[in-house]
This record gives sequence, C-alpha cells and structure tokens, in this order.
Amino acid sequence: MLSFLGTDLSEARWQAMVDHSILQFVLIFAGAALFATLFLFLRQPIILAYIMLGIVVGPKGLGLISDARQIEQLAHIGIILLLFLIGLNFQPSKLVGLLGRVGIVTLITCLLFTLLGLSAAWALGFPFIDSLIIGAALMFSSTIVSLKLIPTTQLHHHHVGDVMISVLLLQDVIAIVLIVLVTEGGMDNIGMSVVILLLKLAALTALAFFVVKIVITRLFMKFDVIKEHTFVMALGWGLLVAGTAEMLGLSLEMGAFIAGISLATVPIALVIAEELKPLRDFFLILFFFSIGAKFDLVLSQQLILPGLILTTLLMVAKPMIFKLGFKTIGETPKNSAELGVRLGQASEFSLLIAFSALASGVIQASSSYLIQLVVVLSFVVSTYWVVAVYPTPISYKSGQRKD
Repeated sequence: MLSFLGTDLSEARWQAMVDHSILQFVLIFAGAALFATLFLFLRQPIILAYIMLGIVVGPKGLGLISDARQIEQLAHIGIILLLFLIGLNFQPSKLVGLLGRVGIVTLITCLLFTLLGLSAAWALGFPFIDSLIIGAALMFSSTIVSLKLIPTTQLHHHHVGDVMISVLLLQDVIAIVLIVLVTEGGMDNIGMSVVILLLKLAALTALAFFVVKIVITRLFMKFDVIKEHTFVMALGWGLLVAGTAEMLGLSLEMGAFIAGISLATVPIALVIAEELKPLRDFFLILFFFSIGAKFDLVLSQQLILPGLILTTLLMVAKPMIFKLGFKTIGETPKNSAELGVRLGQASEFSLLIAFSALASGVIQASSSYLIQLVVVLSFVVSTYWVVAVYPTPISYKSGQRKD
C-alpha cells in the first residue's frame, strides 16, 4: 500500500514538474512576443527585449520563473546550433589561412584586455587574484552578440565575417585553457595541458572529416530526397560531435563548429543551414532570456559604480585596440573600425569563467557578480552601438536591416 501511494506521489510530482516546465515556456514565449512588439514600437533592438523579459519575470524580478537553470541549459543549444551553422558556411581552406593571419593580433589584444581589466579592478579595490580573473574573463568577445548582429550574407560571404569568426574561434581556445586552469587551480603543467588540448582538437577534427567523407556524405546522397532524414542527420551529427568535444575537455561550441565545417564540403550544406535557422533562433531567445533572468538588481546596486567604470573602459578600449590591431595586419581602416565595434563587448565565456572561479573558491562572490554585471551592460551597449551604426538583421531602420 505504501509503495502504491509512493508511486502515486512520484507520478504526481512528476506531472507537476512537467506542467510547471510547460507553463515556463508559455510565459517566456508569450512574454517574448509582447516585449519584442513593444521594443519594436519603441525602435529598440529586439535582443534587449528578451534580456529585459528575463529581468522582469525571473527569480530576481517578479519571480514568475523561480529557477532559470533549466532554461539556461536549454538555451545553450542555441549557441551550439549557431556555431554549427557558421561551420556549415565556412570552407576549411579559408579558415586555415585566416587563423594564421589573425592569430598574433588575437593573442596580443587578449593580453592587453586582460592587463586593462586587471589594472582597473585592482584600482577599484578588488584583491589581486580577483582582479586577474576579472581581467582575464573580460578579454573575450561575445560569439552570440557578434554573430547575431551581422547580416548572414556578410557573415558567410564577406571578408569581415570571415575575420570575425577566426578571432572568435581563437578566443574560444584561449577561454577553454583558462577555464581548465581555474577549475584545476593553478599554473602547473600549463604547457602540457595546452599541448594535450590541441592534440585532442586535431584528433577530433580529423575524425569528423573522415566520418563525413566515408559515411555521412554517402547517406545524404542515398536519401537526399527525404528532407526529414537530412534534417535529423545534420542535427544529430552536430550534437554528437559537440557532445564528444565536451567529453574530451574541449567545448560544446568548438565541437559544433567542427561538425559544421566538416559538413561544409557536402553539396547540400547550404540547404541544411537554411532549414536549421528557425530552430537556432528558438533557442537563442532562451539564451538571452536566461541572461536577464540571472541578473540580480539588488546586488547590482552595490556594484553599479565599478560595473559602470569597467563597462565604459571596455567599450572604449576594445574597439580602439582591435582597430589598431587589424590595421597592422593590412585590414582597411573601414573594416578595422567595424570589426572593433562588432567585437567590442564581453562574452558568454566571461560568465562561465565567473561561475567556475567562484565554484572553485578562487574569487569572492562580489568579483564573480561584477563580471556578470559587466557582461550584461556590455551586451546592451554593444547592441545599441552596432544596430545604430552598421547593418544588422534586427535593425529597426529599414535601410540598415539586412539578412
């Protein structure tokens, strides 16, 4: 009798949990539709509507969604799909040449941004180790914001998009190394860790291209008239390689890009990319919502001054330093300026480093939240700046709305 009652109770709890999850999605997407419409009427970037919705209904706002962790995990799929689609449109031969060209610029700018953030945080009274982590976390640019705000044609077929992807990929490698150092707690054997990481990356890339050539391409050719099979195969392949990358100590994003670029030589790659776009946008809405849902208005009031100082410094210095760096490798002044502005914000990797460092006991809670605050503020400022000056798919100005 007790086991029977226990079973009923478990089922009741499970049903309540399912119902709660469904209501969360109803609230998020109904709210997203409302906020997006309002922001468009007010001539504001639509991305900010999703962030604002998260702030309003999230745990630190009205509390209509009490736990945003599940949403955040689902939202990560949007990032994976975005990198997978980027890879689908990127030829491997082009990538190799660009990585070699922008590598030095990426490394030097990352070092400069770290020193700048370290100096500013230390001057604001944060401990040296905390300041070092703050500076290191803020050296990265956002893959999501940078790629979401550039027209698809410019991203895949123009030089600016190619250079941007190369910089972001190199930053991803640096971010993974930094996360490994933070979670493992030291600089011991850093050289060996980097070598092992690069070997894993090379091995996964070689295996992915081999499987696509021997297996995936033949399956696509055999069943190419069944669109549903093409869709499922592509999606399954992207997530499989992304999951394998994470198990190897790389990142889901890097694995997704490898999966995409390995499929780029398949004749129907562009068709696959078009079919996956709506699915990508669905999860990216969840991503921006989760950013807002984690925002704590009470804590932000305590850190608002250092947060504003760091954000201002970041938004002024990053475009200028990137512009100078790109000009030194032969980019035109126009392209250099555009790349600097489009890459001139903090990153979702900054959030991951903040959480990892706090969980490992490397930094204090206020330092972790300062990083989160600067990320959110830089997302907002960067979005306004890019939308106001350059063509984007979400511009409220018809002349600058391009996709």
